[in-house]
Amino acid sequence: MARFNRKSITKILFAETIASATYMPTLVEITGATDYTKQIAAVDGFSIENQEIETPDMNSTFVSKIPGDDSAADSSLTFYEDDVDDTIEQDLAKGTTGFILIARKGKASSSKGLDVYPVRVASNTSTVTADNEAAKLMVKFSITDRPLLNATIPTA
Repeated sequence: MARFNRKSITKILFAETIASATYMPTLVEITGATDYTKQIAAVDGFSIENQEIETPDMNSTFVSKIPGDDSAADSSLTFYEDDVDDTIEQDLAKGTTGFILIARKGKASSSKGLDVYPVRVASNTSTVTADNEAAKLMVKFSITDRPLLNATIPTA
């Protein structure tokens, strides 16, 4: 087993459209997606959580559980804000729909670990602080449907 550091390997992209109903992008759609990896300061969420259901019974004092509904964790990307350019503010404005693609093991053809989240931008806000740190912009996303998880990047 080869361990690795996500920095410099994992890529995070935004695609406006994906033609497939299963959310499996083509290599052309992946190549055409906007790569935001270099501008990202923090990633939060982008995972599926299960709301387990308790199933107590009269035969035991142990409360067992069964899997319940799945839901998406609250998800956001925090970007470094540019002091001149407002591309992120424009491209990911509130209400924008599209797909967050997280290529966990890189975006080369045949790489495993591609997650595709259908999203709508819930908010896009500057995080203003007097602390000694770079200016940042937080974009919160609503995940609008079950994501495609752990796919393989298609070949040409």
